[in-house]
Amino acid sequence: MVDQCSVDVGGVRLAYQMSGPPDAPPLVLLHALGEDATDWEAVAPALARSRRVYALDLRGHGRSDWPGEYSLELMQADVLRFLEALGLGPVDLIGHSMGGIVAYLLAEDHPLRVSRLILEDVPLPRPREPATPTRPDSALPFDWGMVLAVRRQIDVPDPRWLERLSQITAKTLVLAGGPHSHVPQDGVAELARRIPGGQVVTVPVGHLIHRAAPEAFMESVSAFLEG
Repeated sequence: MVDQCSVDVGGVRLAYQMSGPPDAPPLVLLHALGEDATDWEAVAPALARSRRVYALDLRGHGRSDWPGEYSLELMQADVLRFLEALGLGPVDLIGHSMGGIVAYLLAEDHPLRVSRLILEDVPLPRPREPATPTRPDSALPFDWGMVLAVRRQIDVPDPRWLERLSQITAKTLVLAGGPHSHVPQDGVAELARRIPGGQVVTVPVGHLIHRAAPEAFMESVSAFLEG
């Protein structure tokens, strides 16, 4: 059973889906840019067999508030307040793409909050050639202003994000999507190298590992979480 919930995190309402045994270890899922909690539907039931799963809609996405003020640091602060509001911690944390950036920022700044960290095809925080995205004509399940703000940060990341990867203390697994991913895979590998003890596993199905290959995703994640 999946419960649809929400909580106020300092003036912003975050929606989330909750599933799994109430007394199981907590596992928090952070989605990619433009997605929401439903993006994890292919793997959430399997994860919830042994974990209390919390799949968030980050600010500006889905059923959460669209406050008009956006940054990856604000998303990180929202997640921290979410953990505090629910009395969770330390937690295991999975972040895909943009959600992975939010996840490693939290692990950098609040190491006692994160036990295990899984980063799914997450870009290394190095500057890249900026590109202006085109807004689709259809109605969007996310705030377009959020996309522009976050893309600017990913294009020109704060240098401290890279420098502080070495301060992460959580046991870390980096999942790489292989040559079919649009994320530079040499950067994904370097991300794993910069995190002390970071492990890397390649599932060569592209950027959306948990959707394209849910069984392979679960095999790697389960072995890591239970190891």
